[in-house]
Amino acid sequence: MSTAALLGLTVIAGSAIAQEVPSDRLAVAGEPVTLQVPASVQQPAAPPQEPAHTGFKALLFETGSDFKAFGRRRSTWVILAIGGAAAAIAHPADDEVNARLAGSESAARFFAAGKYIGSAYVQGGVAVGLYAIGRYVLPHTDGEPRTNKVSHLGFDLVRSLIVSQALTQGIKITVRRPRPTGECCAFPSGHASAAFATASVLERHLGYRGAWPTYAIAAYVATSRLHDNRHFLSDVLFGGALGVASGWTVVGRHGRSNYALMPAPVPGGVMVTLTRKPSAQARR
Repeated sequence: MSTAALLGLTVIAGSAIAQEVPSDRLAVAGEPVTLQVPASVQQPAAPPQEPAHTGFKALLFETGSDFKAFGRRRSTWVILAIGGAAAAIAHPADDEVNARLAGSESAARFFAAGKYIGSAYVQGGVAVGLYAIGRYVLPHTDGEPRTNKVSHLGFDLVRSLIVSQALTQGIKITVRRPRPTGECCAFPSGHASAAFATASVLERHLGYRGAWPTYAIAAYVATSRLHDNRHFLSDVLFGGALGVASGWTVVGRHGRSNYALMPAPVPGGVMVTLTRKPSAQARR
């Protein structure tokens, strides 16, 4: 029995349900074959493909395209619907939650850093810093685009913050919900949207295991806004959803392909095939 060797494989995990993969694949006996692939033979997610350019012109162009893509993605509306429903459910308890969190000196010390970590200045500074280091500090080949993992990550973080904060401020001005302290504008939380936009980009670049600490930090930032009496629970829930939708829009637009390993029968043995299913970028 012979088995074909398969090298240089980059794959993305599929759903828990067996899925049918189109005919962009290796052939068996010269003919394409469609097989049912269990999720158990699919592989973990690969990082998003690096863009061809990460320069300032590319940043402006891609950010404009991000705003266009935001409302066209199914994931955007699913995430915002979940965030909106959670905010609506939490709304009757807004005042009670803030009252429970306020007044504790130990909690005040614990959450003191939240307003700084989640601010657009800090989040934006980190994003711009990574972008600048990747483009202007790390070595590169003369005449080649200054694109690497660090500039790519900073590139995506900057875009996600621009999208999330622009949408956040637009909704704030439109809704004009008073803060717990009485001034405008509370809904949605800008700190929560910025922190969760950053966390969602890191999750797409690093995977769940590498990015879970950033989601924990984002949750910490969101909770700190309740303790500081700057936002209600419903504000931070929808702000977090808006941030995740923004981050997924930015990274999802790179376009990734789904790969799977499939056993295929051949005369006298079995071979292993590599199948590819290009992702629908606007629908991810």
